[in-house]
Amino acid sequence: MKYIKHIINKVDPNSLRVRLTIVIAALSAMGLGSLAIWTTWRVQHILIDSHKQTLKELTQRLPKDVQVYNDMYPLQKSLEKSVKNLTTSNTLLWIKNQNKQILVKSDSFQQASEPIQNKLINLTQMPVAPQVHKIHQSYFILCSNPLNIKGKLVGELSVAHDITREQTMFVEMVQNLSVASILVIIVISGAIAFYISRALQPLRQLSHMTEVISAEDLGKAQLYFKNAPSEVKELAQTCNQMLMRLSESWEKERQFVSNISHELRTPLTIVHGYLQSVLRRRKNLTETQTEALQTATLEAENTIQMLGDLLNLARADSGNLHYKMQPCVLNDLVVEVVAMANQNSDRQIDIQAEANPIEVKLDYQYMKQILLNLIDNAVKYSDDGTPITVILKQQETQAIMQVCDRGYGIPLQQQSRIFERFYRVDEARNRAGGTGLGLSIVKTLVEGMGGNITVRSKLAEGSVFQVVFPIFLSEV
Repeated sequence: MKYIKHIINKVDPNSLRVRLTIVIAALSAMGLGSLAIWTTWRVQHILIDSHKQTLKELTQRLPKDVQVYNDMYPLQKSLEKSVKNLTTSNTLLWIKNQNKQILVKSDSFQQASEPIQNKLINLTQMPVAPQVHKIHQSYFILCSNPLNIKGKLVGELSVAHDITREQTMFVEMVQNLSVASILVIIVISGAIAFYISRALQPLRQLSHMTEVISAEDLGKAQLYFKNAPSEVKELAQTCNQMLMRLSESWEKERQFVSNISHELRTPLTIVHGYLQSVLRRRKNLTETQTEALQTATLEAENTIQMLGDLLNLARADSGNLHYKMQPCVLNDLVVEVVAMANQNSDRQIDIQAEANPIEVKLDYQYMKQILLNLIDNAVKYSDDGTPITVILKQQETQAIMQVCDRGYGIPLQQQSRIFERFYRVDEARNRAGGTGLGLSIVKTLVEGMGGNITVRSKLAEGSVFQVVFPIFLSEV
């Protein structure tokens, strides 16, 4: 039962396989059902028509036999002999006079139960064309015609043919046919579902392959299905062409970002150097000129930093960002970075770390950049006077570092996008400055060194950025 429920839960009513299976099964059911109903109706009419013909022949023959016997016997005796000659075990005959009194009745009629006799007599109060009647779980074809002997009306001849056995067999046949039709429909539906599933397997493979293809794999990805239908092969070929175009566009974009970052960084560094040199000799500068030069110097620094971040991202995308992985004590790194942050900010930054040293294997310089970016992000997006806390702890085989602030917080629906390049949540955060590349650089560096970064945040309560690395186990 659980297995069936599991299968039902996995069925997608909107999938092409389910829709095709339902439509074809419904059409099969309609076709087989219509054929079964027509066959049943036709067979029943054939059986009934054959019995009706027999009754018609009896009603035509009996007057002739009576006329023959009437030359030798009285009318009553002639009627009895004629009825006896035509009577069978399944055929019931009786003759009524004009006063509706029974003159003659066959032995089979006398052997029938009294309720059946009374019902048959009541059904033949007037001339009746051959019809099927159900009487007390039995089936009869009944007809009644006037009986004329030598042109004189003698009474009324009634004939009933018992078809209970045939009707019972027919009902059983219909039931068996219905069960067989249902089984055939189930088998056909199962076979259709299996065939459709096999036919759509290339589409599922295509969907899976395109789902797992990353930007780095665009140029290498090739979709081909040997035994797939022609339409799927054409779709795969179209996807291959699309992937090639995307790969070329992606490569051009990365090359452009790398080139522009590299080419602009050098002249901007020179400009920044000249601005600093002029500021150091600002004795002859007015206050307005000094303020303008300081603003230009700050913007040049921000632009140089942004270009450096873009260059690192471009190198990471192309696989040219190399890491100098070596064991280091994370406690010492946190103390060093927090000391650097305290020198450049008047914000209180606390450390909560375990006494035992936590050793991990990573690039020391990149790890410093990660922590500095996270602290800088916490400082920018929290009010002055609120503390920043760096928590360092170990859980089993993982080193966990958390940077906590009591800032504005991030809406839940936007938390999954804050690591995207140039993405900033809202205007309140935009006013804090920045290029929107800091968290993207952090995520790239963390994942490049085998770690993982997540965020938990509530509006007006603050955010917690958590970085996790595996503990370094030195060889004994």
